[in-house]
Amino acid sequence: MDKIASKHFSALGQQAVKALNNKRFQAQFVATKEEALQAVLDLIKDTDTVGMGGSETMEELCLKYELEKRGNIIYYHQGLAQEESRIVRCKELTADVFLASTNAVTLEGEIINVDGSGNRVAAMSFGPKRVILVVGINKIVQDEEAGRQRIKLQAAPMNATRLSCKTPCVATGICMECNSPERICMITSIMHMAPRGSDFHIIIVGERLGY
Repeated sequence: MDKIASKHFSALGQQAVKALNNKRFQAQFVATKEEALQAVLDLIKDTDTVGMGGSETMEELCLKYELEKRGNIIYYHQGLAQEESRIVRCKELTADVFLASTNAVTLEGEIINVDGSGNRVAAMSFGPKRVILVVGINKIVQDEEAGRQRIKLQAAPMNATRLSCKTPCVATGICMECNSPERICMITSIMHMAPRGSDFHIIIVGERLGY
């Protein structure tokens, strides 16, 4: 990464962190994904159970591998058959720690997500003792409207492709507001502030991560 991009990403990330901390989240900025991985591991005890939302960011950080290597029990539904997946998703909701990324973070300190089943946004809102989000700099947007547009233009089509969904957006590259049986855009969640009584950590990374 060149120096100009690095400086810009740092300034943007620090601005997002300031806004999030003002909204009662516990946010920090790190420059690299290696630092992000270490920051996550520092927030999780070896004895914690960990739920993981489906996330390309988590895959890029190899978090499941690193946590299993330490001996943590992991609940992760990705790739499981439907009935087993539902059982594991319920366990994610009551884990000591829930790990995920997000679709967009605004410079006003809001977190915007669109979910298919709702298990990810449910776990972010209530259940696990601690929530940790890792957010690449590519997911920082100006405001709520920009966040919704980012989801339609980037996050939703790319995640539908990642999940091998047969939806129009996979072909067109943009949300078509479809009625496909495999549609992944069912529930929109906007977190205006950290949920009451939550232990909610957000790690903004000065690199592109996830979709």
